[in-house]
Amino acid sequence: MPATDPRTGPFDADDGTDPAGPTDGSDPTDPTDGTGGLTVGQVSARLGVTVRALHHWDEIGLASPSLRTGAGYRLYTATDLERLHRVVVYRELGLGLDRIRAVLDDAGTDVPAALRAQRAQVAERVERLRRLGAGLDRMIEAHERGLLLTVEQQAAIFGPDWDPEGPLKARERYGDTPQWRQYAERAATRTPEEWQAVHDAVAALDRDLASALDAGVAPGSREANALVDRHRAVFAAYFPLTRERQVCLARMYASDPGFAAHYDGVRPGLAAWFSGIVDASARAHGVDPDAATWE
Repeated sequence: MPATDPRTGPFDADDGTDPAGPTDGSDPTDPTDGTGGLTVGQVSARLGVTVRALHHWDEIGLASPSLRTGAGYRLYTATDLERLHRVVVYRELGLGLDRIRAVLDDAGTDVPAALRAQRAQVAERVERLRRLGAGLDRMIEAHERGLLLTVEQQAAIFGPDWDPEGPLKARERYGDTPQWRQYAERAATRTPEEWQAVHDAVAALDRDLASALDAGVAPGSREANALVDRHRAVFAAYFPLTRERQVCLARMYASDPGFAAHYDGVRPGLAAWFSGIVDASARAHGVDPDAATWE
């Protein structure tokens, strides 16, 4: 079926010939009629260039066939083919059509300078692709490992009691959840210095929670609610935390032996007290803690 190019009009996309066949009774299987030269379809096959591109280059006067048969077929001569070869070479190097025209036709064009400029652009693209590849490698590793820090870096940031197997255990437990994917996306681009800042924010929050417990801060008070909001903001370094999920997380702090040991190690009774202030804050915002789910 003929395809239509707004620049060149209808043409046969299969063989590259003009849609109007011979009208003089000549043999349609010999489009050259002995004139010599190559048809659009033959040039397309020889150079690996689409018929559409050849028509466009003809339309804009970049590379046009010099001959036509009596039946109206366009034919490329050897000279035309040589120019097309040059167009293809420069096109594959990434030059735009206007720049190619200048290189081929403008005697004043500094061809080496034009090619150096193109090489500089290619080098920039190569560097962008290199950075993209490195970013993909880190993203893959983050999804698989979670924490992209050496054991030594982890110990320096999180302390000697830190379990370097913890992130791998977390992946085994939560690796198929959206939250793990969000965590990995953040971890993929996080530097050791940024992890240190996250750790410092968590440690400071733990200290302030302990101080509030010591001071007898009551659940539902302004100070307690501010600490709950701060916990949600600090935790966003890992993944977004809704109030419903915060209720579930705080209750896990109190019920899970590992988490409870951490918080009660900061201050005895801290895990249960924190769960209580989270519940109270949730109620104040219309969330029933008893009905809260992770989803």
